[in-house]
Amino acid sequence: MRRIPDSWRGRAFVLTVAGCVQFVVLTLVAMVLYPGGTVADPTTRGDSFFHNFFSDLGRTHTPAGQPNSASFLLFTVALALAGAGLILFFVASLRFFTASRPARWLSRLGCLFGIASGSGLIGVAFAPADQSLGIHGWFVLLAFQAFLPAVLAFLAAILLSKGYPRRYALVYLAYAVLLAGYVILLRAGPSSATPGGLVVQAAGQKVIVYAGIGCVLIQAWGARRLARGGSLRVRIYS
Repeated sequence: MRRIPDSWRGRAFVLTVAGCVQFVVLTLVAMVLYPGGTVADPTTRGDSFFHNFFSDLGRTHTPAGQPNSASFLLFTVALALAGAGLILFFVASLRFFTASRPARWLSRLGCLFGIASGSGLIGVAFAPADQSLGIHGWFVLLAFQAFLPAVLAFLAAILLSKGYPRRYALVYLAYAVLLAGYVILLRAGPSSATPGGLVVQAAGQKVIVYAGIGCVLIQAWGARRLARGGSLRVRIYS
């Protein structure tokens, strides 16, 4: 058994939880303030769950050319902080998995993918779809596709860790199934250029994003509880 010092990691998990909460709050407010308009129909008013993508909130101007300053600012801050929180979470989590080589290397691999995913979110925040569509789309794919192996790697590391509660592995597993389905939807699903495809893609994106935020919030809250008290004794299967 190894003793894992809490030090800065407890604060890192608290900041991650705060990043998740602020993302939900700020994006909901951004939806309320969004003037309206989709790429398919610039004349719509307000944000539609089934017709607007998250990226619409981060546009500098709506599809109709109307300024979108309030939603743009809120979305940029929300996504950038969420991405930074994701990176912080994966780096801080490494110390839970140091007692055996398989768990250690799985967590390191997962951390690399987690950093890539968080960086993708930050990239999306600072590459508005109406200004840099190609770069924006690349960062979107990076964020979602890198998060799946990160989740799977930490799922396996938890299963190798005797002292880590299995319920957190189940949370990762449930989200991994959802995320794998969404990646398939991105790659092979209906085109958002069609009316039906737009509904599926827009709704699917919002569901997977908020589910992902919920997954990270649960993991960070659990990690903070495990680390609370200054140390954590974790037994690892060797």
